[in-house]
Amino acid sequence: MMSKTNNFVFWSLYAVAWLIFVDLSIEAGGLLVNFFFSLYKPELVQNLYQKLDMMPIFNESKWAFFSLYGFVLTVALLKVILFYILIVLMHKMDLKKPFSTFVSKQISRVSYFTLSIGVLGYIAREITKSLNHYGFATNHLDQFWSDSKAFILMGAVVYIIATIFKKGVDIQNENDLTV
Repeated sequence: MMSKTNNFVFWSLYAVAWLIFVDLSIEAGGLLVNFFFSLYKPELVQNLYQKLDMMPIFNESKWAFFSLYGFVLTVALLKVILFYILIVLMHKMDLKKPFSTFVSKQISRVSYFTLSIGVLGYIAREITKSLNHYGFATNHLDQFWSDSKAFILMGAVVYIIATIFKKGVDIQNENDLTV
């Protein structure tokens, strides 16, 4: 049974998850709009969200532009999906009986998305470092994957928790069958 304090903390975290989800959704939407304006009205990019102007890269190499923007958009969208999964988990989880197959699967999904964000961010960071050596100005993109190592570590920790949780669900189901 959860105490009132724990219940308050849980629902406070649920509200924070919603706020982060909305913030990440706005960011991803803004980046998507930025991308399309970069292609069709590049002169307006400096007035848009985050002023993500990658036109010098576009002019030098369309491949580099689309690759880097692909990483930026993919990481942003994966973060939105991650928090959506977390919100669904928190909304549907029965706090009186949290060990269920649904919760176990959602925690596993959280670990996969977290790890994916970290790995993609790390790859993108290494590619931008490489492009810097070829004269591309990519330092303004570091903000999008500066936390990649933290996501990799967090993904690994959540994966371990998911594995333990799955084993707990399996044991609980076995016990339910023997009773």
